[in-house]
Amino acid sequence: MSDLVFGLDTFGDVPEDDSGNPVSDARAIRQVVDEAVLAEESGVDVIALGEHHRPEFAISAPETVLAGIATRTHRIRLASGVTVLSSDDPVRVFQRFATVDALSNGRAEVILGRGSFTESFPLFGYDLADYDVLFEEKIELFAKLLEEKPVTWSGTKRAPLKDADVFPKTESGHLSTWVGVGGSPQSVVRTARYGFPLMIAIIGGTPERFTPYIDLYQRATEQFGTTAHPVGMHSPGFIADTDEEAKEAHWRHYKVIRDRIGKQRGWAPVRKAEYEAEIESGSLYIGSPETVARKMARAIKALGVGRFDLIYTNGAQSISARLRAVELYGTKVIPMVRELLAD
Repeated sequence: MSDLVFGLDTFGDVPEDDSGNPVSDARAIRQVVDEAVLAEESGVDVIALGEHHRPEFAISAPETVLAGIATRTHRIRLASGVTVLSSDDPVRVFQRFATVDALSNGRAEVILGRGSFTESFPLFGYDLADYDVLFEEKIELFAKLLEEKPVTWSGTKRAPLKDADVFPKTESGHLSTWVGVGGSPQSVVRTARYGFPLMIAIIGGTPERFTPYIDLYQRATEQFGTTAHPVGMHSPGFIADTDEEAKEAHWRHYKVIRDRIGKQRGWAPVRKAEYEAEIESGSLYIGSPETVARKMARAIKALGVGRFDLIYTNGAQSISARLRAVELYGTKVIPMVRELLAD
């Protein structure tokens, strides 16, 4: 299974130092760069940075941080996870990622999404009533921009373009572009229509329940005459030397951020029993390298995906624990998963 791709995702969660104090946003961003460098050294294929506009997360401009990572790495691919296209400008998104692609010698990839959080809409002057039409129009424009030719386009939520040539061009003529989907059949079909690779966010419940979405993607690409690329999945988790260490480092911080977000969305506070159930049979990959590797291998085999990205930060875990999680994922978990799937 050497063709499998393994990534790490983070939203730049603001960590604690080893004295238990939260660090500044600036240090949190520099910490992500250090973790990306370690990820490359440890054998990870992709680092993906999510865009958020909340106090828990330091990264609001993933491509800027990716540009910094580009100058300190040589092999690891540099992705967003996701870029909220609905509240951004497609031309500027293309330009920024083409710039990262230049700095990294062709390692940039953008994962487009509608976003599971909505803070960016009022922040940048967009109406949430336009949630669907904004993404539909902007992904249409972005698909045209990827051809790297003069673009003529018009829509209802952005000024039209006529023979507009956009710079910089990528060196290869191809900017790798995925679409991140959280579970909407319409989003899966849209992704297939444009021929983009599909990244499924599986953040709760059994992974197998997403099998129909992968089947839908494959059927839809066949009907549209587009390419059915290997599907990716991303899920949260945390790795330490033992199962007990991993849970101890993860649970308290996970509960804080989960309950804070849940309160805004009308969810009940998460209970420890629910947490344990998600680890046992759901979509939390928490534990020692062997525990996490076995669970990842089962999910990859069940869904037939070609890429697995682990969201390795979930709240204010300590810097030292995060660094150890990155190292174990690259040096222990990934090789174990490959061996398990080869057997």
